[in-house]
Amino acid sequence: MNAVVHPREVLYQGEKPFPILPAVDHYAGSEKLMRKALALQAELGPIFDVTCDCEDGAAAGNEVDHRRLCAAVIAGDDNLFGRVGVRIHDVTHAHWKADMEVIVGEAGDRLAFITLPKARSADDVKVQTDWLRSCETLAGLRRKIPVHVLIESHGALRQVWDIASLDRVESIDLGLMDFVSAHHGALPGNAMKSPTQFEHPIIVRTKCEIAAAAHGCGVVPTHNVTTEIRDIDFIRNDARQARRQFGFMRMWSIHPNQILPIVEEMRPDFSEVEDAIAILCGAQDASWGPTRHHDTLHDRASYRYYWELLARAHATGVPLPDDVRSRFFA
Repeated sequence: MNAVVHPREVLYQGEKPFPILPAVDHYAGSEKLMRKALALQAELGPIFDVTCDCEDGAAAGNEVDHRRLCAAVIAGDDNLFGRVGVRIHDVTHAHWKADMEVIVGEAGDRLAFITLPKARSADDVKVQTDWLRSCETLAGLRRKIPVHVLIESHGALRQVWDIASLDRVESIDLGLMDFVSAHHGALPGNAMKSPTQFEHPIIVRTKCEIAAAAHGCGVVPTHNVTTEIRDIDFIRNDARQARRQFGFMRMWSIHPNQILPIVEEMRPDFSEVEDAIAILCGAQDASWGPTRHHDTLHDRASYRYYWELLARAHATGVPLPDDVRSRFFA
């Protein structure tokens, strides 16, 4: 009986599991782009999230209708996998409370996450998460909706460890364009794109701080968008550097052409996936006691590594044998 215990039940006793999220967060502002993204998600599977954008997607004066549109899309039948989130207005904007109240009230049971932009401090995030709790209570929700926080100001970067450690926070996202703009011309405009975004010391420091804080607090570091939408090799290279050089586990997308190249670069190495399958199946069959694989001893410490790797492989659409899927992802 113990042989079929799922890794989640034995590998994180007393610990917070690391969130396993799709490798791409795809932003869509208009209804047309939201529907197009959901159609692609239906075709490819939940290997990317869709974020309905209330902040930049809503024209000034149209905030009320736009938040209702986002709620309808999230609650609708096209949201097949429950992997649709929303970005609301920032804490200084007149509409942020209504954004949250309406969307949580009308679509909270299907909402994957809420992204909070332009936080200036951990206190800003606390203000918005406190209101989120009130909205959940008002809506009669039993679940806690995860929160993603955009780091795009000096104050947020200064407190990024405090922000990453807050309850509800699941992802820390770099908002590169606003962050560059916040330097008032001290950084060149080309710091918003490659290759300078991976070379300028201030941007390199920023990415390292965000990735370190996220991993240190057990949340997902999410990389900023690439501005290239046609050159697939360019997109792939941006994702590769974000993943391998800076340790980001997820990346924004603003065009359908960007989704698959990013997913492919964020996937675990296939040889490690094969090792993970052998090690985890052996461990489960041994009731999660110590095992040996290729003359190497494994226990729960290494099992956690391989379980998270296998879960990321599944989340990024790596083909897995049927028996592995039934064991771990039924």
